Amino acid sequence: MTPGEMTRPLGEDGLQRSLAAFNEERFRPGLPEGDWRRDIRRTADWLLEEGEFLEERRAAVAARAAEAPRDADGFVAWFEALEHNGPGQGDPLFPWLAEKATREQFCWFLTQEVAGEAGFEDLAAITQVRLPQRPKLEIAKNYWDEMGRGNPKGMHGPLLETLARRLGLEPRLETTVWESLALANVMAGLAANRRYTYQSVGALGVIEQTAPSRAALVAKGLKRLGVPAGDRHYFDLHAILDVKHSASWNAEAIHPLVAEDPSVAPAIAEGALMRLECGAACFARYRRELGI
Repeated sequence: MTPGEMTRPLGEDGLQRSLAAFNEERFRPGLPEGDWRRDIRRTADWLLEEGEFLEERRAAVAARAAEAPRDADGFVAWFEALEHNGPGQGDPLFPWLAEKATREQFCWFLTQEVAGEAGFEDLAAITQVRLPQRPKLEIAKNYWDEMGRGNPKGMHGPLLETLARRLGLEPRLETTVWESLALANVMAGLAANRRYTYQSVGALGVIEQTAPSRAALVAKGLKRLGVPAGDRHYFDLHAILDVKHSASWNAEAIHPLVAEDPSVAPAIAEGALMRLECGAACFARYRRELGI
């Protein structure tokens, strides 16, 4: 049975769960065991399925992305404005989490977020392959920060895992809303396919730009609920560090890419908007589930 036969009758929910399972398998280290020809054919089927999904998401934002300026200064100004006028910005979910959510509600939210975490450091590492020197170095610096600058205790991924463990969260594919899975699938697909390299640059960059205000509100809610500072360090850290990351990413990665080749500007814009649209869909679904 092909991926299309498995997922299309199941709708969006089935498609996103199947793509999430594919991505988990695709990025997992392995060994050359079994029938490698069969594995390649199976992967090709999934890549076609993923391509259809990504092109649908890209088409949905293409018109707005095409309006972005093609000069580097103008484009960066347009990109920075997404923090205020982009999809999902200022969503009421986050002030509610900061001020009103119960511990049970907060844990449900965090379980969804942890389950949909795509691994920023790995996506950045894949995206920077063969980019020009300045963007490559900027993304490398960002990656090194994500990796705790060589200190295991400072690695961002394990910090989130620590919070999940301390709160007793149990993120599982089958209990994660499809919107959260779709967000991770978009990020993984953009990074893994070189034809979407510039979309990935935009998607990763807009995360750095829009995450700090949300992270600060999540950290505030965790503090209100009595979660120790050490356990909530992941969100406290991103509320501050990502502000610096964003400014550097825009100046040292996006600006030189557009200055060198203005034709990449719409692609970078598409990636940013795709990521923001996915985030907006997640926030809306979370609010429905939480009765906000």
